[in-house]
Amino acid sequence: MPRASEAAPGALGRLAHIIETCDSCARLRQYCRRIGVTKRAAFQSDAYWARPVPGFGDPRARIVIVGLAPAAHGANRTGRMFTGDGAGGSGDFLMTALHANGLASQRHSRSADDGLTLTNVWITAAVRCAPPDNKPLPLEILTCGRHLDAELALLPSARVVVALGRIAFDSCWPVLARPADRKPAFGHGVIANTPGNRSLVASYHPSRQNTHTGRLTPAMLASVFKRAVELAD
Repeated sequence: MPRASEAAPGALGRLAHIIETCDSCARLRQYCRRIGVTKRAAFQSDAYWARPVPGFGDPRARIVIVGLAPAAHGANRTGRMFTGDGAGGSGDFLMTALHANGLASQRHSRSADDGLTLTNVWITAAVRCAPPDNKPLPLEILTCGRHLDAELALLPSARVVVALGRIAFDSCWPVLARPADRKPAFGHGVIANTPGNRSLVASYHPSRQNTHTGRLTPAMLASVFKRAVELAD
């Protein structure tokens, strides 16, 4: 599997290498490596990435999408955010919404070499290692914040940040806002203007828990990105 740092240009590629080789959170690194060895039955023949996962997409993106963290048998396996968590999983749900707004070339995200291309979008996450039970510890979220900060600094065209879920929203706020700014309450569709001419848009995370219960529908997520495109323009 090619390294993400080899596919990204210039400074973004160097940052990807820093992320891929990060070992700051021992609990997360141990968990990712263990999952990469034990694997899921359906993926026994796959070579798991089992490393921190950098962002990917269009370096000229005006919209940045921030998720929670790689899925243990999704991005932790494929090495690409929101990729490989199965048909109807969060990756497919997200790509369907992006495709509906002209931001993704296809409606699914199954492997790092599936031909997906993003236009005007960069996808990343608050935490770069898959956490046990999808629950990173507060210190792990804080520690990983430096990668998000560095990544946004290397995406100068970004005008809109879409945070998928409360943890992503809380992680984005200190990166985008000033210390004295009051953080708005998280809610689907909430939009906060921040210094530097950037808008922070909140959305429920496209996890199966949300999409299978109807808390987040395809129309709801597509509407978020329609609004993000409007704000970016």
